[in-house]
This record gives sequence, C-alpha cells and structure tokens, in this order.
Amino acid sequence: MMPEIIPGIRISGLGLYLEKEKTLVIADLHLGYEEMLNKQGILIPRTNFREIKKKLSAMLKGLPPLNKIVIDGDLKHEFGNISKQEWREVIEIVQFLSRKCKELVLIKGNHDTILGPLAKWEKLEIKDYLYITTNSVLVLHGHKLSNSKNFKKAKTLVIGHEHPAVSLREGVRSELYKCFLKGKFNGKNLVVLPSLNQVSVGTNVMSEKLLSPFLQRSLSEFECWLVEDKAYYFGSLGESLLRKV
Repeated sequence: MMPEIIPGIRISGLGLYLEKEKTLVIADLHLGYEEMLNKQGILIPRTNFREIKKKLSAMLKGLPPLNKIVIDGDLKHEFGNISKQEWREVIEIVQFLSRKCKELVLIKGNHDTILGPLAKWEKLEIKDYLYITTNSVLVLHGHKLSNSKNFKKAKTLVIGHEHPAVSLREGVRSELYKCFLKGKFNGKNLVVLPSLNQVSVGTNVMSEKLLSPFLQRSLSEFECWLVEDKAYYFGSLGESLLRKV
C-alpha cells in the first residue's frame, strides 16, 4: 500500500501519485550529470539514466493507467548547453514516459535553461507550473517563489529542487537516504520531492544549507518519509531522526 502523505496524494517510489487525477509527479532527474563530472576530471560510470529508468518502471508497475506524468523540473543537468548525453537520454526518457500516460508535462527548473529545443523535438510544452483544480494542488520546481493567481488559490504546493535527504546513525556509522518532506508554507501544505537522480543521494536537510526559498526557516515541524526499499514514516525533523534502525 502506498503511504498517504496528504489525503488523495500518495508516495509511489520517488514520486507522488494523485489518485483522483491519476497523475504521477517526479522531479530532478539531472540527465547528463555524469558527463558534466567527466568533463571536470571526475570519472564515474554513466549509470544514472539506466537506474532512473529502472526506478520509473518499478513505480509505474504499481499504478493504474495514468492521465498525466509531470516532470517537476531539472530533467537535464547542464546550464549552458545541451550535451550529447543529455540530448540522447532526454529524448529517450521523454519517449518512454509518453508511452505510459495520456499527457507528459514538463515544468521548467533552474537547470532547464535551454530545454526548448529538446521539448520542441518531441512537441512538448514547457510550463512554469501546473495547477490541478480538483484538489487545488500547484506543482512548481521550487527554485523561486510565485505571485500567480493559482499560487494564491492553491491549498497544496509540490516542489522539487532541494533533493532532500536525511542521515540515520547507528553508533559511529551513518547513512544518507532520500526522503519526502511535508510541512507548511504561508498556511499551505508544502510537499518536497526527493530527486530521481541516482548518482547523488541529495542534501542532508538536518545539517546542510538549503537553497529553496520555500525552506528558508526551521524545518523542525516538517514530517519526513525516508525512502529505501519503500517509504518509511519517521515523524517530524524536530524528533530524533538519528535513531537506531
């Protein structure tokens, strides 16, 4: 059973499933990440795309036929150009996901500065956000705030961008895990998605500086779902997350 993070919204793998809308929201694939590292002299195997596709296949197996799949920003990694790896992998993942739903939606992230040619190739529209009227959910990347009418109307905000993770410790050993966060922002529900990127786990929200303007305050009351083989509820960040497991 997929854990319910908000009524009608469940955790599915590293994504969120909106039940009424039959919509899956995922974020931060950062395709082409290894090529960027290779250019910097950091040689790692190019496994991100293959592992992401495995994760997505497993997520989709547990879901009914989808109306929409929403990629909530940072589909690609490079800021200034489109690498060969990005071009090849973005087109392949877009084609793969398009076959799994009636409509694929691309939300523009801060790394998606020149995503236009790739989206145009596949005849896809790039949006700044997606507002879902049935349960007043606004999906946006999370690297900047919004003054739109839909932002003001929304009861729930879904963002990516931050790549949240938490560290669990047992004795001297600690390990970092991807996680979902749920809290409040200006009286609205705020859900933060983990990154789908499989090269990096993410940002330790307990100890590292956070980037999103939605998270520039104490997160002690935010609830956390750690993701390993499935999602595990670990209470609020203000409680002891460094418990033995």
